[in-house]
Amino acid sequence: MDRATSFLLPQSLLLGLSYVSIQGAEFMGAFCRLSSCLTVAVTLVFVALSFPLALFAQASSGSSGSVALRPLITQPVDENQLTVLKGNTHRLARPEFDWGTAPATLPLQRMLLVLKRNPEQEAALRKLLDDQQDMASPSYHKWLTPEQFGQQFGPTEGDMQTITAWLQSHGFQVGSTKGRTVLEFSGSAHQLNEAFHTSIHKYVVKGEQHWANASDPSIPTALTPALAGVLTLHNFVKKPHIHFSPQPVAAKISSVGPTRRPQVTFPAQNGQPTTYALGPQDYATIYNINPVYSGQSGNINNGNESTIAVVGRSNLFGGGEDVQNFRSTVFGLCCGNYNIIPNGPDPGDLGGSEEAEATLDITWSGAVAPGATVDLVVSATTNTTDGIDLSESFIIENNLADIMTESFGTCERYATDSQVAGVTALAEQAAAQGITYFVSAGDDGAEGCDDQDNETVATGPLSVSLLASTPFTVAVGGTQFNENGNDSKYWTNTPPISETAISYIPENVWNQSCLSSACGSRAGISAASGGISSGNTASGGTFAGFPKPAWQSGFGDTHRDVPDVSLTAAGHDPYILCLEGSCQPNSQGELYIYLVYGTSASAPSFAGIMALVDQQMQNTNPIQGLRQGQADYVLYRLATAQQANTSLNGLCNASGTSTPPNNACVFNDVTVGNNAVPGEINYGLANADYQAGGGYDMASGLGSVNVANLVNQWNTVTFNPTTTSLLLN
Repeated sequence: MDRATSFLLPQSLLLGLSYVSIQGAEFMGAFCRLSSCLTVAVTLVFVALSFPLALFAQASSGSSGSVALRPLITQPVDENQLTVLKGNTHRLARPEFDWGTAPATLPLQRMLLVLKRNPEQEAALRKLLDDQQDMASPSYHKWLTPEQFGQQFGPTEGDMQTITAWLQSHGFQVGSTKGRTVLEFSGSAHQLNEAFHTSIHKYVVKGEQHWANASDPSIPTALTPALAGVLTLHNFVKKPHIHFSPQPVAAKISSVGPTRRPQVTFPAQNGQPTTYALGPQDYATIYNINPVYSGQSGNINNGNESTIAVVGRSNLFGGGEDVQNFRSTVFGLCCGNYNIIPNGPDPGDLGGSEEAEATLDITWSGAVAPGATVDLVVSATTNTTDGIDLSESFIIENNLADIMTESFGTCERYATDSQVAGVTALAEQAAAQGITYFVSAGDDGAEGCDDQDNETVATGPLSVSLLASTPFTVAVGGTQFNENGNDSKYWTNTPPISETAISYIPENVWNQSCLSSACGSRAGISAASGGISSGNTASGGTFAGFPKPAWQSGFGDTHRDVPDVSLTAAGHDPYILCLEGSCQPNSQGELYIYLVYGTSASAPSFAGIMALVDQQMQNTNPIQGLRQGQADYVLYRLATAQQANTSLNGLCNASGTSTPPNNACVFNDVTVGNNAVPGEINYGLANADYQAGGGYDMASGLGSVNVANLVNQWNTVTFNPTTTSLLLN
């Protein structure tokens, strides 16, 4: 029996709808109902999406999430009729880096097959996401379980059986999936070559060895309506965005009244200015979190009912000793707890920036929401799959947490089509389940493809982070405090010096990039990331960038812009971190701390803020529950309301050094600075991209937040995609 007849698929009549390949951006879909958002519909036409108008009309008139399932696979699987999945070879898998074919027995573990939705499902899903944020809808905050999501928006059971049988016929071990967004399978290089008609090669790039497919894969044509490809067939993994001091800094714990606090303000020395390192209480003072903690916002709130999941691929030093020391020994944080959850084989402590990133994310999520439960999910990277992707999938598939935070990134330009499809579909599933998903925007300005650690001048293209630019994640950028030479106005120097912030500190766009001729060893790319989603077509893909989501409409461009919000991310006033047992004090109370910075710190900190929002919503309206889903729906509505409040005109400027933002502002509007880096056109000039200004900008997004006001006003706005209008600078 040949493979063309070894397993036949369920047959059904095809609906009179044009089929849209995922390679042609099927997943972009409609960001709002056609009947109420004509502008966005025109935008979708502009980016060459081809959903038929009848489809949108059908989705608008039906109930939320209701769609008749139909099989996508309607023909026998014939191995002699193949379709090439174009745009799925990594741009660094090039002949000049090629060291030859991988051994046939090379293990390819935990690959993620990206599954498709049909056009009706995608339209219904987008409508559901809108309705879940619409207080007037019966679907408001009616979040799905992974099983419900898979049943409504995944391939049919018959399709899943056919896909599984095809993989097994090639000897792969196949896992299970609840959400039917990705399907895990494992095998060897030989089996991959036989099934996907591409070979794995070794590539050496900048001294690092990688495995990657040498050509675009092919699959039986009958399967193409249901499969987008494999999330990745390479181990060019995402990079952590963290910056941290290579050497720890000496500190001391001293008694301040009834409490013990570390002295974390460091005087000017060795040619360096005074450093005011940020502890949790500094953060609470600057961003006005104390009224939330104390109950001035209506309820005592430290996020104690929320769960935050941290996406990681390295375990922690000593099983979490550093996190425990930070919380208990150094700062005396109460109530919350943290867990380390291995997903599959434990990769162990990878050290360096990998360990530091995991420690930072779990530490500062809990530092801002000390009562929250923080779960670090750790997945080992395999020869073809980034551990970060495995951790994302695990959190979403198991509905593990109310909030996710991730501080890794890869630029859109270098992503393959199947990677774009998989990352987007997973984030979309998370939103439907009510998970609020934060991602660091990056630390390279608009040069997301450049190496922040090893390049002083950007040489790559303008490209934002793929993880940050999906319409289903909240992209967190960075700011920099500006004391304007008046440190004593914002920081106390009265001994014994501990956590020292006095008040809000003016913020500019974080940009500490510097040319080598001007700053010697400090040269490099170091700036808050932001810009326009521009896709991967210049690198051989077919993804033209994400179109503008409804909640971000009202701008001059047609595509998704990042970041959404920002918090301090500069080395100017770095975050405190314990690493490698550094915070274990001696008998004199002396210890060592590391100083870290970057949007790797601002993203988990905003996740902590979101835990406070969740808790407040649970306290005030338990029926709605903790989860808030894609927070951008509310964040942009709150920004619109702030702009429309004439009594606040000009009073929310975060960059003024004489008057702080009005105490009624939700957003501290950053109006000074840009995120241009060396190597960009007009770097160092006033007309460089991207400049901050009044209202939304692509350097700091909506700005930073007054947390007490954000928490109190969260439930005061109503979603209406036709009236969202924000200023674009």
